[in-house]
Amino acid sequence: MNIQSREEVLSVVIPCFNEESTIEELLNRVLLQRVVGEVIVINDASTDDSLGAIGRIRDKRLQTVTMSENKGKGNAISVGIAMAKKPYLIIQDSDLEYDPGEYMKVVSPLIDGLADVVFGSRFLTGGPRRALYFWHRLGNNLLTLCSNMVTNIDLTDMETCYKAMKTEIAKNLNLKEKRFGVEPEITAKLARMGLKIFEVPISYNGRTYEEGKKINWKDGFSALRCIVKYGLFRVK
Repeated sequence: MNIQSREEVLSVVIPCFNEESTIEELLNRVLLQRVVGEVIVINDASTDDSLGAIGRIRDKRLQTVTMSENKGKGNAISVGIAMAKKPYLIIQDSDLEYDPGEYMKVVSPLIDGLADVVFGSRFLTGGPRRALYFWHRLGNNLLTLCSNMVTNIDLTDMETCYKAMKTEIAKNLNLKEKRFGVEPEITAKLARMGLKIFEVPISYNGRTYEEGKKINWKDGFSALRCIVKYGLFRVK
C-alpha cells in the first residue's frame, strides 16, 4: 500500500455522555491523525456542556448527532455505524483513556489486508498502562475468558473500546444492546462470521470514578448476560 492509501480512510465513531472536560481535547487528538476521514460524535443527551465543547471544533470531517434522550453507548454506536462512509471504522470513547495516536497501529492490519477486525488489547505487552482497580482487571479477565469459551476466539481483552473493522462488516452487525452489553455482543457476532481477527497491544490511561469513570459492577453482570445471549445461544 502507498502512503496516500492510508490517509482519510477511517471513520471514528464516538459516543459521548457528559464529557465536557475531555471531549474537546479528545477530538483535537483524533483529528490530528492523517488516517481519519470522518469523525461521528453522538451526543447522548448530555446534561453538561459537552455539546458546547464539541461545537468549538471546526473541521469538515466532524459530524455531530444529538440525541433527545439518553439511550446508552450501544445505541450511540449503532447510530454512528449507520452514518459511517469510510472503508474502515473504529470505536472511540469520549474520555482520554485511549490514545488516538495509536490508530495506525490498530488499523494497519486492516489496510494491509491481513485482518478483517482488530482489537486493541490493553493487556498484551507493549504499551504503558495506568495501574488502577484490581477488581476491574479481574472482572475484565473473567468476562474475556467467558467470551472466549463460547466464541472459541482467543482474545486477551474482549471489553476493549478499540474495536476496528471494515465498515461493511460493522454495518452487518445489527446491534441490539443499548448500553455496555454492546461489547460482548459485537465480539460474539464478529466471531460467528468466520473473520480474520487480530489483536495489537495498546496503551491505556484509565481514570478513576472521581475522574468520571462510569462503568460499574452492574455492567459486568449485563456483560455476562450478553455473552450467554449472543455467544452461547447465538441470538441474531
